[in-house]
Amino acid sequence: MERFRFLTAGESHGKGLIAIVEGMVADLRLEEEYINKELKRRQQGYGRGARMAIEDDRAEIISGVRYGLTMGSPIAMLVPNKDWQNWQETMNVAPVSKEAEPVTIPRPAHADLAGVTKYGLKDIRSIIERASARETAARVAVGAIAKRFLEEFGVAIHSHTTAIGQCRCEPLDYSVIASEAKQSHEVQSQEVQDKPYKTSSIDWQQVEDSPVYCADSGVEKKMMAAIDEAKASGDTLEGVFELIATGVPVGLGSHVQWDRRLDGRIAQAIMSINAVKGVEIGLGFALGELKGSEAHDAIEPNPDTIGGRSSSLGETSAMQSLPWRHVTDNAGGIEGGISNGEPIMVRAVIKPIATLANPLPSIDLRSGEAVKARYERSDVCVVPAAGVIGEAMLAIVLTDAFLEKFGGDNLKEILANYRNYISVIS
Repeated sequence: MERFRFLTAGESHGKGLIAIVEGMVADLRLEEEYINKELKRRQQGYGRGARMAIEDDRAEIISGVRYGLTMGSPIAMLVPNKDWQNWQETMNVAPVSKEAEPVTIPRPAHADLAGVTKYGLKDIRSIIERASARETAARVAVGAIAKRFLEEFGVAIHSHTTAIGQCRCEPLDYSVIASEAKQSHEVQSQEVQDKPYKTSSIDWQQVEDSPVYCADSGVEKKMMAAIDEAKASGDTLEGVFELIATGVPVGLGSHVQWDRRLDGRIAQAIMSINAVKGVEIGLGFALGELKGSEAHDAIEPNPDTIGGRSSSLGETSAMQSLPWRHVTDNAGGIEGGISNGEPIMVRAVIKPIATLANPLPSIDLRSGEAVKARYERSDVCVVPAAGVIGEAMLAIVLTDAFLEKFGGDNLKEILANYRNYISVIS
């Protein structure tokens, strides 16, 4: 991140989480309630654990905003941890007369063992606290700022759950989504009841109302039943979420250096989310099963601009109308490391939560004896929440790419630069 940067600090059971954002332009309208709606979405989802019943995540903006508008200076936010009151002795920042009993039994598939080894620590608690997915609440707060910025350009980012365990939705027809996104700069809603959505667009309100953020109500019920079964057996269950960003213009990212490629930047950001073990863009791994004639997105004249170029520029957003279009969107909106004007499609697989009610074998680092791993309060399934975190990370990358491409220190300046670019390429 060069233009839009952020850092987070804080522990899972410390006083709270802090995020510092640098690079946001001045004069962007931003209010705490907008950020808090995103934080609330992260806390929801069928299969979440007891911690979410304790917390009521709300961000407090403590710098960088005045009278509801960004100032162009660093934005600092605090997300307090309500559970801190129960952990004040264990997580006290000052020296204490009697320290808490150290955690010496690492949980498989966590950062526990690698972390204490790397940092030369004897108490795994110091690793658990920062490696916890609790940190992602701060990321979602940062992502909310990025989303608010992207809205000014007609960019919308959504997520939905496509698989939990063996329960999977039928694949989307990307060509339909691409076509409908061109018409409105956001995926159109339609009535979706108990039918698959493979040849239709997604009703995002239905997704938001779903306990597992699933667009298919029939599959949703199967997912919830699978989560219940895993919980009853002391196990965990995960799956796949998909991100869709519409309204993204041609030209974000670049082919000229490896670290400027937009798809690489997105993949790194999504892979940084706790428990993500794989990322696909567009058809992803399915492309390896196709011939070139089947896999690639043909280009055709845009019937909306035949006979002359057109561009519709609104008060706060610009809708591009190019003389060409792609027939399909198998590439997921990115070719050669550059956004190509089609919706950006990203999928990520989440491994099952590693903290199990029926723990796996481990060892006690203090005695060297074989023991069962510790059980620390945990979720059963986090795919819906992980999708919200994915939205935040995708928004952060796209905001950085927007600022890189269009520059500017205030909103009016970058909007003018953006509109000028759209008029040039249209």
